[in-house]
This record gives sequence, structure tokens and C-alpha cells, in this order.
Amino acid sequence: MRVVFMGTPDFSVPVLTEIVGQGHEVCCVYTRAPQPAGRGMDLRPSPVHKVAERFGIPVRTPKSLRNADEQAAFAALDADCAVVVAYGLILPKPVLDAPRLGCFNLHASLLPRWRGAAPIQRAIMAGDAETGVMVMQMDEGLDTGPVGMAERVAIGPDTTAGELHDALMKVGADLMARALAAISRGSLAFRPQAAEGVTYAAKIDKAEAKLDFAKPAREVHDRARGLSPFPGAWFEVDLGKGPERVKVLRTKLAAGSGAPGAVIAEGIVACGDGAIELVQVQRGGKAAMSFADFARGAKLAPGARLG
Repeated sequence: MRVVFMGTPDFSVPVLTEIVGQGHEVCCVYTRAPQPAGRGMDLRPSPVHKVAERFGIPVRTPKSLRNADEQAAFAALDADCAVVVAYGLILPKPVLDAPRLGCFNLHASLLPRWRGAAPIQRAIMAGDAETGVMVMQMDEGLDTGPVGMAERVAIGPDTTAGELHDALMKVGADLMARALAAISRGSLAFRPQAAEGVTYAAKIDKAEAKLDFAKPAREVHDRARGLSPFPGAWFEVDLGKGPERVKVLRTKLAAGSGAPGAVIAEGIVACGDGAIELVQVQRGGKAAMSFADFARGAKLAPGARLG
């Protein structure tokens, strides 16, 4: 099939690679425009942009698809379908209607649960035991279109958002390839989403990243792993030079009790109900390290308070 691919981050790359590998004609790639990055703030193309150029596929980086000229340029591609994976721009109706067979989105949740921008993080932060990926035919709503294929993925009790992201990325690439094969044969049936169980995965706000040890241990643990590695949950501690922010990358549930935020044993921090073990942390400007190494360097002993 003649396909337009629309995506931006690392999560999108395996899908693009799989589509090309399956022999589809990817006539154009749409991605977000290069962004300033690094110390020199040089413009850095997106992961999808880099891969598309390696394949020799034309790349477009419009700031919006709402104007008539961009919509006409999209329609002129005369595509059979568009595949959309974490693109980052809203597709208005003229764009959705332009491909002969429609626009198909790979979404990283079991819809209608976790519609929206941050389904991977929200699933873990909510303590979900299962999530998945779905191929959805796009409509004008926010992840409201009918679903054609799904693959379920278990979430382990200590799984981080980064680990789940990587697992879903691989499963999603295979799922979209199978979906396109079925679509090309006209054999994929799309069914409306359930009216019950709708939840929204709002974009992560920076204020959510501060850990509140007054909460139950399970909630603190789920928040820490749901925000790992990015943006990273954190706590503050005074190590002799005033409050310092420390990022938490990996935790476990632990036995123990005490005043919320108190270090009651090496790496064990009391919460409002129960305790967690800080397994891996990161100080500002430093590499990730075990909590034991952090505690030695910071001279942090049991009895210290984290906030």
C-alpha cells in the first residue's frame, strides 16, 4: 500500500521500520520540526526524521495541519492510508478524510482506558496490572475511533515506564504490520470502543514528580516507577549545603514503618502506610547510582528525613 507515516519519538521508529520492511510504499513522513538541544542548542531532528532520511523517504515538518495549503499538499500524496504513532499534531478532518482507506493510529493503552497523551505513565501510576497497544481508525475525537486490533501486555509490580515503553514499542510495531496486511486485504473489522471505562491520560505535569511520603507506600512506589526515567520522580534532602533535589529511578515495596520520609534503614523510607526501598537514584549532574552508593557519598544515615 501507499502509506504516509506520521510520528516523532523513539516509540514511533520500530513501526516505521517494520512498515518499510513489509514492502509498503512509504511515500512521505510527517514529523515534528527539529528542536534546539544540547549545550549549543543546535537544531536536532526527531528520531523518526533521522530514520526516514536513512531510508531516503521525503520528510515534512509543518507546524500545523490546519491551513488549506498543508491540507492540499497532504491530499496530493494520494495515499491509501496514513499511519500515525505519537506524531504530536492534531489531524483536522480534511487530513483524516484524504487517504483512500483512512488514518490509523497505534495507541499505547487498552482503550477506552487512558485516552490521551501519557497512557504508559498513567497506567503504571494508577497501579494497573495490564495494558496494551491498539490499532484504531482515527476520527475527530481524542482517541475515540473504532478499534481493529489489540495486544495485551502485563505490567509487573516493579516495571518502570521506560521498560513498559520499550516492550509496547516492539509489540506495537508487529501489531501495526499485521493490521496493515489485513487492511490491504479488506479483512480487518473495526469495532466501536466501549462506552464504559473511559479514562484520560493527561500530560504529565512537573508538579506531579515530587514524591509525597505521607501517601501509602504502594502509591509512592507506583508514582516513582511511572515517572522513571522521564521526567523522574524526586525528593529533597539537605546534605549540608541546603535542600538538594534527588531523582528516584527505581524503588521496591518494603517492610517497615515510621514518620513519613524518615530513613528507617539503609535505603528504606517510611511512608504514610508501609515503606519503600530506594533502589536507584540520581543526583543533579551525576550518573544514576544505587542508593547505597548515594548514601555513602552523601553521608546519609538512618534517621535522616527526606521531603
